[in-house]
Amino acid sequence: MDWSALQLSFKLALWTLVLLLPLGLILGRWLAWSNVRGHAFIQAILALPLVLPPTVLGFYLLSMFSAQSTIGGYYQQLFGKSLAFSFEGLLIASVVFNIPFAVQPVQRAFETISRDIRDAAACCGLSRWQQFKTIEFPLVWPGILGAAVLVFAHTLGEFGVVLMVGGNIPDETRTIAISIYDSVQSFDNNAASIMSAVLLLISVCAIAMVFYLSDSPRQTTHY
Repeated sequence: MDWSALQLSFKLALWTLVLLLPLGLILGRWLAWSNVRGHAFIQAILALPLVLPPTVLGFYLLSMFSAQSTIGGYYQQLFGKSLAFSFEGLLIASVVFNIPFAVQPVQRAFETISRDIRDAAACCGLSRWQQFKTIEFPLVWPGILGAAVLVFAHTLGEFGVVLMVGGNIPDETRTIAISIYDSVQSFDNNAASIMSAVLLLISVCAIAMVFYLSDSPRQTTHY
């Protein structure tokens, strides 16, 4: 069992959640209730990581992080190291490829809130923050929690983008998925099976939690 790789994966997943969940909450709420032109195009752009091959997304991110690019060059001048093949670059890539998993569950949850409820809250004199805290958040928290679970689990298991952007640097960019690949390459099937079983267990628990949260509102309504 590669404990350092597992620890790095959990660190990456946790930081991805910290950075992405507030963004997913803001974007999900805005997409659910906005009528801006190009709404469908914006949703399509945010959903691209779902359909793009990981190697394609990883290639574009790697090109953006290189010292020859504007972003990568500025980062290297500022911090004295390359953004590519670093934990920071891996974290940015993780945020990008997890955007759909953070936004879509939150958006669907906000879409279930009736406009009549929001209008009634406004008529009662509640501020936007009071509306969110007392009405919106209790109704959408299953979607928020589901998004958090999906982002965390997906980050732990991601391979293609991680390998393209981060490479395989121990204690820096070597995640549990990369460690499994290395174990298979070196014919260490015992280690690969143990680490795969850990990821499988986490994935099953994550999916079960998402379905449980999705069924909870219907069960409450039924009873």
